[in-house]
Amino acid sequence: MSEIVSVKDLDFKTGSKVFLRCDFNTPMDEFCNITDDRRIRSAIPTLKYLIDQGCSVILASHLGRPKNGWDDKLSLMPIAKRMSRLLGSEVILANDVVGEDAKKKAANLKPGDIMMLENLRFEKGETKDDEKLAKEFASMADYFINDAFGVCHRAHASVHAITKFFDEEHRAAGFLLIKEIEFGQNLIKKPSRPFVAVAGGSKVSGKLQALTNLLPRVDKLIIGGGMAFTFLKAMGEDIGNSLLEEDLIEEAANILVQGKELGVKIYLPVDVVAAQSFSSDTAIKYVPVQEIPAGWMGLDIGPASVRLFKEALNDAQTIWWNGPMGVFEMDKFNKGSIKMSHAIAESFATTVVGGGDTADVVERAGDTDEITFISTGGGASLELIEGKELPGVRVLLRASDE
Repeated sequence: MSEIVSVKDLDFKTGSKVFLRCDFNTPMDEFCNITDDRRIRSAIPTLKYLIDQGCSVILASHLGRPKNGWDDKLSLMPIAKRMSRLLGSEVILANDVVGEDAKKKAANLKPGDIMMLENLRFEKGETKDDEKLAKEFASMADYFINDAFGVCHRAHASVHAITKFFDEEHRAAGFLLIKEIEFGQNLIKKPSRPFVAVAGGSKVSGKLQALTNLLPRVDKLIIGGGMAFTFLKAMGEDIGNSLLEEDLIEEAANILVQGKELGVKIYLPVDVVAAQSFSSDTAIKYVPVQEIPAGWMGLDIGPASVRLFKEALNDAQTIWWNGPMGVFEMDKFNKGSIKMSHAIAESFATTVVGGGDTADVVERAGDTDEITFISTGGGASLELIEGKELPGVRVLLRASDE
């Protein structure tokens, strides 16, 4: 792949204004309190570097999926407050995205000042990659830095169209984005072996491309979560009312056959935690996968599966994990995911965790510090593993190399 332009390659002048696209799409509770600020902390190295260069910085991010423009619940106010606290200096929050207030505040920035625009998705044009909106963003700054890996798989105005208004000397990737891409690419190109991929989550459809791309590259593949039932069904098991993607049974069977041909050992759950409904007061049974009662469904991997998967991880040198082992949102069904997290964290392998739900599991299990690298992007890290070119990254490559 061509080389990506790094923030370190640019020549900043004192007083330059930098539009820094971050990913502050953080989980919050119903009172708008931030429950995990990992993404906010991840942006700090690039931000501090820019301030050290004598720049003033305009932070830009989206939060959630606002339906019709402004939504108080999705304001970046809590994020600006948390960022101010982490930095120990004020982050000025604009009252709009590209309106009068944002423009005025941006124009008045002095070297070292930091401001934050309101939620980019309050502007309809953001998700439509609208050039007019991108031009408004660009008009506020001299440089554009993208450090928002989590949205690089989307062609949005603030990651894609905006790059048309900055030449190669004035646009680059931040430290976090570069780290994410390097981890993703090294994982695919030169992992230490044995390389074990652990895939979970509810749907095969979302991971099919990644599994197909990973198969020739891994030594073992562990499949858990709801997606395992489509594979078990493909092997002729009776899975009761468990989650099934009927139209993907054949694809799942193909992956199993292909794994055999390539000499990749594929592990599936041997037992599950079964229940009649997904609720906290439902009765549960631990049953082998061959004995899921009619009308019941598997909602987590059972203790024997945990033991089997741990054994499979024993000699791993590289582990890539994307997707929980069960419906981890409910304590009754989160043991498989938590134990898997502990096993991966305790291994001596290089461990890479895809963002989203998997990062939440690791956080809940208290294993965050033990994992080599936790991606800040769920969908983006999957697409990187699938070998796709991310729209937000492609526009930051050196022109001469293309």
